[in-house]
Amino acid sequence: MGQAEPDRPVTRPVPLDRLWPGRTGQISGLSLNSAQVRPGDLYVALPGSRTHGARHIEQALAGGAVAVLTDQAGVELAGPAVTGAVPFLVSPDPRATMAELAAQLYDHPARRLAMFAVTGTNGKTTTVFCLAALLDGLGLSCATIGTLGFRLAGRRLPWPHSTVTTPEAPDLQASLAGLVDLGCRAVAIEVSSHALALGRVSGIDFRAAAFTNLGADHLDYHGSQEAYFEAKASLFDPGRVGTAVIWSDQPAGRRLAQRVRAAEGQVVTVGRRPDPGLGRHLAIVGERVDADGSTLVELAVAADRVGWTFRLGLPGQHNVSDAALAVGLAWAGGLDPSAGLDRLAQVRVPGRLQRVDLPTGAPRVYVDFAHTPQAVESALAALRPGRTIVVLGAGGDRDQGKRGPMGAAAVGGADVVIVTDDNPRGEDPALIRQAVLAGARQARRLAPAGSRAAVCRIHDGGARRDAIRLALQYAMAGDSVAVLGKGHETTQEIGGVSAAFDDASVVAEEWRELSQRKGSGHGAD
Repeated sequence: MGQAEPDRPVTRPVPLDRLWPGRTGQISGLSLNSAQVRPGDLYVALPGSRTHGARHIEQALAGGAVAVLTDQAGVELAGPAVTGAVPFLVSPDPRATMAELAAQLYDHPARRLAMFAVTGTNGKTTTVFCLAALLDGLGLSCATIGTLGFRLAGRRLPWPHSTVTTPEAPDLQASLAGLVDLGCRAVAIEVSSHALALGRVSGIDFRAAAFTNLGADHLDYHGSQEAYFEAKASLFDPGRVGTAVIWSDQPAGRRLAQRVRAAEGQVVTVGRRPDPGLGRHLAIVGERVDADGSTLVELAVAADRVGWTFRLGLPGQHNVSDAALAVGLAWAGGLDPSAGLDRLAQVRVPGRLQRVDLPTGAPRVYVDFAHTPQAVESALAALRPGRTIVVLGAGGDRDQGKRGPMGAAAVGGADVVIVTDDNPRGEDPALIRQAVLAGARQARRLAPAGSRAAVCRIHDGGARRDAIRLALQYAMAGDSVAVLGKGHETTQEIGGVSAAFDDASVVAEEWRELSQRKGSGHGAD
C-alpha cells in the first residue's frame, strides 16, 4: 500500500491470438468508451439504446486502439475501409464475449480473491461496508466496489467507474487485478439488476452472495416488477454462488430462498421472523438502542446452537438488517465472524443517514441516498421519535412509477414534507415535483386525522438549496431534518448539465448563514 495507485490498473500486453485464435497482434486493455481508449486497447463497440459504438470506431483508432470487438451490425456500420485497418472480432453477443475476454486478459483475478456479492433494491452499500469492516477485523484486507466507487482501507481508489453501481466488465476485471496487486484478499461488491441483465459479473464465482430486499425501482429498464425480480434472482442461478444469504422477512426473499433450495443450492436465511422451513436461519433476536444512538444486536442460529452479539453505530432497523446480512455472508463464506464484530460499531457510510456536523443547539440533520419508497420509509423511521422535516425529490429519466409512492412514504414518516428537485436530468423538473407532490397530498388526505404531515411546495421552482434553507428555518433544537435522494453525490444534473452540489455542504452553509442572520437581529425569512 506504500506505492501510489495508477488511475487505471495496468496489465502486461497479451497476444491477441491467446484470446481470439487466428488474430495477430497484442492488447493491453479493453475500453467501451472511444474517448478513453489508450494505446494498445481493444475497443468494444456495443449496440446501445441511442446509438451503436461502431459509429465511434475511428475516434477509438485515433486514440490507439489496436483491435475492435463488435457484432455484425457494427461491422456493417464501420465499413470496409475501417475493418481492414485493425483486427475485428465479431460476436453475436459482444457483451458476453467482452466479459470473457476481460477475465482472460487480466488472468482471472477473481480466482485469487474471496468474492462476496450483494444485490437487492435497498441496502447494498451498507451491507458491503459492514462486510468489509468485519473481514478487515478478521485479517482479510477487503475492498468494496459499488455506488461509492472502489474503496480499500477506508479510502477511495482513483480508478474509473463506468457505471453508477457495478462497473462494466473491463473496468471490473482490471480493478480486481489491481486489488490483487495491492495485497487485497477479499472483495465485497454491489451487483445491480442492470449489471446482471448486462452480464457485467459474468465469469465470477462468488463464495457467498446476499439478497437484501425487493422494492419498486428500475421498472423503466426492466418493464415489470417480475422482470426486475428475475434479474436480481439470476445472481443465484446454479453454479454462480457458493451460498445464498437471503433476507427472508419479505415475500420476494422467501420466494428466492425456496428457488435456490429447489435447485439444491446452499441457503442461509436472515430475518427477525423465524423461518425454519428455509434451512439455516440467522435470527435477529435482540435489538436495544442505547442513549448514544448505537444498537446492541443479538443474533442466533438455533439449529447450530451458535450466536453472536455486536454493537452497530448506524441508526435504524434497516441498517441492523444490513449488518446482520453481512455477518451471515461471512459465516456462509466459511468464516467465524466473532473476531471482526467489534468493527461494526465504527462503520460509517457516506450519504447513508450521514449526520451533518452542526453546532450545539442545532437540529439533527441527516443526508441520505434514499430514492425509493421503501428507502424513504426506512430512513424516516430511523429518525423517530421527535418531529421530523424531510426534503425530498425524485430523479428524472428514471422509473416514473415510484415518484408518487415516494411522496406518500414521506408523508407517512415526517411532520413536514418539502418537495424539491433531485436530479431532473433531461426531464421537466416541475412535472417530477408534481408527481411526488401528488402522492404526498393523496397520502395526506387518506391519513387519520391528527397524523397528517404539512406538505409544502417550494415557491421559486424547486431549487434544492432553497428547500434545504426552508427546512432549517422550520426546524428547532431537538428536531430531525432528513435531506433525501442524493446522499453522497456531489453534483446535481438539471437540463443535462451537472453543477457542483453536495447536500451536506449546503446544509452547513445554510445553517451558518441563518445563524449569522439571527445573530445580527434580522431573523430568518
